[in-house]
Amino acid sequence: MIQLLFLVLFAEAVVAFLLLVKIGPLRELVIKSLDQLKMKRGTVLTIAGTMFAIFMSSFFSIVKIQNRGAKLGSMSPMDQVLWRTHLLEASLMGFTLFLGFIIDRMHHYIRKLIGLRSSVGSSKEELEKLQKEKMQLKEKEQKYSKEIKLLKDEVSTLSESLKKLKIKSEEKDKKVETAEAHVQALQKQAADLLLEYDRLLEDNQNLQNQALGYKS
Repeated sequence: MIQLLFLVLFAEAVVAFLLLVKIGPLRELVIKSLDQLKMKRGTVLTIAGTMFAIFMSSFFSIVKIQNRGAKLGSMSPMDQVLWRTHLLEASLMGFTLFLGFIIDRMHHYIRKLIGLRSSVGSSKEELEKLQKEKMQLKEKEQKYSKEIKLLKDEVSTLSESLKKLKIKSEEKDKKVETAEAHVQALQKQAADLLLEYDRLLEDNQNLQNQALGYKS
């Protein structure tokens, strides 16, 4: 029993060492082995429960031997041998259970750390992707900014041209209004001349009629 406990304790120490120190692919192998072992949780709990029961039995045996020696005043050589044997077994089993618990916690936190590293790796990839998208958006923004600037310049040029055309149009409108006023004035003058011409014709006709009257 004691040799088996020493062997188990040594094996647990090796597993704990391999979990602490990364030696090639041994840590991954140990982690996978522990994963498979934890899948058989019932078996592990049964073994741990059995060892704990034996530990408690050895502990109570130690207490019983000590109480019996206290009543007799001293322990017999047989009781001393049994007491040392039970003490060694209890110590080995206690160390085995404690080291098993340590290995379980180490495995749990290493698994958690691996998950965090993988999530951090994916987060880094997403960050790089976002940075690339940001750079692309920045390039597009610069491109669109240049195009907007060009469009603004073009709009400004068109606005100035429109203002010039508007001024020219107003000048032409004024010229047209002046020309129309001049035409109206000429039309009125022509009408007045026609009236004067008709009056002169009429006067001429009257003068001719008077001249014919004098001759007769």
